Amino acid sequence: MLLRRAFKNKTIKNAGYLIAGRVIQMIFGLVVGLLTARYLGPANYGLINYAGAYTAFFASICTLGINSVLVKEFVDHPDEEGMVIGTTLLLRALSSVFSACAVIAISSFVDAGEKTTICIVALSSIGMVFHIFETFNYWFQRRLESKVTAKATLIAYAVSSAYKIYLLATGKSVAYFALVTSIDYLCLGVILFAEYKKHNGQALTFSWNYGKSLLSRSCHFIFPGLMVSIYGQTDKLMLKQMIGEAEIGYYATAVSLCGMWCFILSAIIDSVYPSIMEAAKNGNESLFKKRNVQLYAIVFYLSVVVSLGFTVLAKPLIYIMYGESYLPAVNPLRIVTWYTAFSYLGVARNAWVVSKNKQRHLFAIYAASAVANVVLNCLLIPHMGASGAAIASLVAQIFTTLVVPFFIKDMRENSMLILEAISLKGILWHRSDTEVN
Repeated sequence: MLLRRAFKNKTIKNAGYLIAGRVIQMIFGLVVGLLTARYLGPANYGLINYAGAYTAFFASICTLGINSVLVKEFVDHPDEEGMVIGTTLLLRALSSVFSACAVIAISSFVDAGEKTTICIVALSSIGMVFHIFETFNYWFQRRLESKVTAKATLIAYAVSSAYKIYLLATGKSVAYFALVTSIDYLCLGVILFAEYKKHNGQALTFSWNYGKSLLSRSCHFIFPGLMVSIYGQTDKLMLKQMIGEAEIGYYATAVSLCGMWCFILSAIIDSVYPSIMEAAKNGNESLFKKRNVQLYAIVFYLSVVVSLGFTVLAKPLIYIMYGESYLPAVNPLRIVTWYTAFSYLGVARNAWVVSKNKQRHLFAIYAASAVANVVLNCLLIPHMGASGAAIASLVAQIFTTLVVPFFIKDMRENSMLILEAISLKGILWHRSDTEVN
């Protein structure tokens, strides 16, 4: 009992550090972000998000699906953490360089003749290489020491925000804003590596045999991740090609506004993730299921409450924060805000999927949803613009989280757990819920 309480308290504190750091980051970033959006205007703001869509599209290839299994790797190989991190860094570095080159090549073909667009896409792609250092974040997450990563993230964000302020003060062109992400990731990587050494992290090594073994476990997440990218980013790419940069600006504004609080969901999921893995490793099925159901319930109902607020207050929020030129983002915001609940249920589901070794089914789930999203975008964007993209994203996410898994036998158990969470069934602790230590 004492061990369980201690673990729970540490988990709560871990989530607290993550949330506190992100709250400060959100407040500071909100002001700078609003000034940036107003300065750039819908068209240039849309262009930056268009470039970001390319890099996000290749995110699953850059990460090689390893992020989804890293915490479990640290749990399973506590004496070989240096090898886990070193191997991950090298594999991700190689894939990131390849992805950056692919992004530039695709943009040069699709956006042929648009020199500014190609330049911004190329500059944005640099950030993918520096993003590999987030690997250290999972090491601290496994140790429930997110206080370190919260501070590091805040410092890195402060540096990148200071860079934005400099650009605003000196009236720089839109191209300079494309480097913001790279500066953020680079600063974060330097700080996390320094903290890793400070916390007596093992020497980093590379093992080809372990690399092959790691990829065999993570590769199942690459294609599902790519499918997620398709229905998460193609809307912006299609808005650019079908309508124009300004429409991306409206849609990106809606997505950004309703997503500004999602760090809370990420912090909760990241902090509960290790405890779910521990329950699975110890063979305590009852505790494992209960923790999953509790996590799903928290994610879903917290999202519903926030989405109701955005639906009611969409117009005054957009007008006050972004100005009259961004008012076309009101309807997309009222629609896409409901995407959050189902999206983060999918993120929370990964703990169950990894523990049950059901990764092989993810491709079918996300592939079906990606196809649905592309088809809906093709039908709705020409007539409804950003609102059409928002509807397509919402429907595709519901399809991914609730509909498709019911048709897969091995995933039906998880779907039932999600429904239990939504119906608030079995989320309370009972005396019979004991841990195996």
